[in-house]
Parts: sequence; C-alpha cells; structure tokens
Amino acid sequence: MAASSVDMTSLRKRLFALLIVATGVIWLSAIGWIYFGSKAEVEHVLDTRLQEAAKMVHSLVASGNVASAPEKAQVLEPLQGAAGYERQLSCQIWSLDGKLMARSSGAPEARLADDAQGFSERNVNGEPWRVYTIEDAAKGVRVMVGDRVGVRERLIADLIKGLIVPLLLIVPLLGALIWISIDRGLRPLKVIADELAQRSADDMGPIEAGRVPSEIKPLTNAINGLFAKVEAARRHEREVTAFAAHELRTPLAGLKTQTQIALAATDPATKEGALRQILASVDRTTRLVRQLLTLAKLDAGADRGGVDEVNLGEVLDAINSGLAPRGELLRVSRDSSLDDVVLRTNREMLTIALRNLHENALQHMPDGGRIHWRLAADGNGVAIEDEGPGIPADELGAVTQRFFRGRHKSAAGTGLGLAIVETAVEQLGFSLKLANRTDRDGLRAEVRFHRDAA
Repeated sequence: MAASSVDMTSLRKRLFALLIVATGVIWLSAIGWIYFGSKAEVEHVLDTRLQEAAKMVHSLVASGNVASAPEKAQVLEPLQGAAGYERQLSCQIWSLDGKLMARSSGAPEARLADDAQGFSERNVNGEPWRVYTIEDAAKGVRVMVGDRVGVRERLIADLIKGLIVPLLLIVPLLGALIWISIDRGLRPLKVIADELAQRSADDMGPIEAGRVPSEIKPLTNAINGLFAKVEAARRHEREVTAFAAHELRTPLAGLKTQTQIALAATDPATKEGALRQILASVDRTTRLVRQLLTLAKLDAGADRGGVDEVNLGEVLDAINSGLAPRGELLRVSRDSSLDDVVLRTNREMLTIALRNLHENALQHMPDGGRIHWRLAADGNGVAIEDEGPGIPADELGAVTQRFFRGRHKSAAGTGLGLAIVETAVEQLGFSLKLANRTDRDGLRAEVRFHRDAA
C-alpha cells in the first residue's frame, strides 16, 4: 500500500509539473505574440499621431500665427491639454536657411531631424528620437514633431507588465486548481489500488470497471486479462497435478502388486512374468515423468532461445537409435532426401517434437508394422506415417489435449505425447497436421515449417 501511494504521488507531481509548464509556456507565448503585435500596432498609432501633430502645427504656421521668439512655441498648446503621451511630443519650427524660429517648451534646442521630409530617427543629446518633418517652401519653414523612442518602449513595457503581473498573481491559484483537479482525476486509480490491496492472494476476480473513466479502462482490462491468465494457469497446474497423480498411481500400484507376486512366487515362470511386468511399469512411469518434465520445461519457455543449423536426417537418426523398436518385427525407415534438409531453428525443441511423434507411433504400432519418415511433397515439412489403428475422426481435434486418451489408447500411453508435440512446434513457429492415412490403416502426422526455417 505504501509503494502504491508513492507511485501515485509521483504521478500526481509529474502531471502537475507538466500542466504548470504547459500553461506557463502557453501564457508566455501569448505574451510574446501580444508583445510583437502590440509593438507594431503602437508604433503605427504613435507615428500617425506624429503626422497629425506635425500637420496641425503646419496648419497654424500656414495661417501666419507663428513668431520668431521662442515663446511662440505655444502654437502647440492644443497638445498640452491631453494627458499621457501627448505631453511627450516636442515641436520645432526651422526656417529653410537653418534658423530656429520656434519650439515647444519641452523640445531640445538641438535640431531634431535632418532636412529630409517624412519620418526619420536621430540621436539628440544622447537619446534616440522618432521625428516627422513637413517642409513648406512657400512659408520657408520646416515643421518637426518628434518623441523619444524610450517613451514608446515604456508604453509597450507597461502593456507587457499589465499581462505579467496578473500571471504572477494567478499562478498560485491556478496551481491549486490544477492540483485539486489532478487529485480528483486520479482518484479512480487510488480506488483500484485500495481494492487490489484488500484482496486475498486467491482472489482473481475481475475489477469492477463500471464507473471507471474511459482512459483507465485499458489498464483495468489489462489487469483483468492478467488475472484471467493467472487463474487459467493455476487451474491448468492443478489439473496437471491431479492428472499426474492419477496416472502415477496406476503404475506404482502395479509395481507394488507385481513385486509382492515376485516375492511370494516359487514358480520361476511366475516370478519372471512378475519381474517383466515390473520392468514395463518402470518404463511407463519413467516415460510419464520424463514427459511431465518436458511439458513443464516447454510451458516455462526454457528452450525458446538459440537458433542452430539443424540437419533433419541426423536428428531423426539420433531419435531412432535412442528409441529401439519392440522386437525385430517392427521396421523404421526414412527418405534419404531428409539428409539434405537443413533448418534454422532450435535443435532441442525440434528434437522433443519429433521424438514424441516417433514414440507415439511406436506405442500404437502392431507387430510387423512399419514407421516411415518422409519429406512433405512441397519440401516444407516432415511427416511420419505409421500402420497403427489411426485416430477416430471425432477425436482428431482432441488428441493434442493433455492427458486425452482416446478409444485406441495404448496400455503404455500417457495422453501427453501429442500435447507435447503441439506445444513444441507452436513455440518453434511451426504447425502440426494430423490425418488418418487414405491408402491403408494408420496415422500421418506432419510438422509444417515456416518459410524462414527452411
């Protein structure tokens, strides 16, 4: 429970940080966009005001209301009554021969601009100015109206401050709202974690996902799927254990019975018969234990790694030499063309699959029968054909189930051979095809290779 709380807190903090950063980036991007857009707009508006002010002063000059004395700068008096930016405007009236005729009270004595008409920028007394000039050749004057660039920058800075200050005040409130929202949004996860923490180890029931948000449903579905797989694996394990116990009970009981017979028998023939039965029971038990271990190894995936160059003929020869047929009447043969088949696959798993097919054929063969390994007609598989009773058609789909023993079961059979074959070939990426022979009695089992193996 403590571990889940730490994880939840960590997730909450990560979401909180992401949302705060994303909000801040969006806000700063908006401020940047507003800054550049407002700067261009403010400069356009202020330039327009410069033009209007210059034209107004020029109209006064054209009407003859300007004298040469400096106090005549009161021609700009209409601008003095407005608050703010207008007070920062400065006006100069120069004669065309370079004599200062008038200026506003706030204007510098130095010339604001050169002789060029229109907009210009110039440093005056160490400060950058933006100036609009109108030249009137008829009156012999130049009207210059300008403002300090620093004033414009302060106007834009004040605008940006008006956006940043609310941000600084709102961020704590926004952070609190985001934190509360994340906490409420993650509450379903905490409910699920609490439910799982209160469960017993044997409770593999699904999580109720009725009111779970759609974003969390994939997680609950995945957990429920995992529970189902674990429950199926546990059920399968219990079934295997029960079947194994049942299958082992019979040969062990037979061993005990035949041992008692052998100990009590005085007739040599009876004693020999009991000993042979003991040997058969030991063989069957050994085979059952080996198959159970093989199946457990396949279920655990212990042989899934390692790809080798495997010669199919050599593998079949090794299997045949290790599994001697019963007596001399049973014959085993194979196509010589199998010596030319080399597969890129896992040698151990392929040997397990083919050996169990071979054992299955041996267990169901009558005396005098023949087992033959051949290459598939298209060269993309290997098949084993026996001359046993085959498999009833209604059982073909069930014989690969574990511990299934059909109507033609062998006394030494365990019901695991074909299940092991199918598990092994599936893990190799191959497939198993079972069919009764059409030319005579018997079964044809074919292992089909995938294209990359051949």
